[in-house]
Amino acid sequence: MDLASARKFAADWQDDWNSHDLERILAHYHEDVIFSSPMIARFTGDASGTVRGKSALRAYWARGLELIPDLAFEVMDVRVGVDTVVIDYRNQIGGRVYEVLTFRDGLVSSGLGAYGETLAR
Repeated sequence: MDLASARKFAADWQDDWNSHDLERILAHYHEDVIFSSPMIARFTGDASGTVRGKSALRAYWARGLELIPDLAFEVMDVRVGVDTVVIDYRNQIGGRVYEVLTFRDGLVSSGLGAYGETLAR
């Protein structure tokens, strides 16, 4: 992936999240996606912090959108690797978060959210 493609993906990703349209968000992900985040443990009670498969990711994000009705993301920066995009964004409470997304066949096959101090809020 090149930087221009990564920036385009990040812009679409931001717009999709800010729409709160779960199907738009999930359109970027493989059916067998694996996603990890400390927020998974918080919202689901699953200490592993990992969901496997698009249906589990849908359930997690549906719960997140329900719990955070004012959710909003602003992309601050984008980094690109061979098959990975890192999105540095600010969330609705001003926290900086990094989303690390690995692609296969044009869709996200694995991802993780990495949080700093704002995780405790």
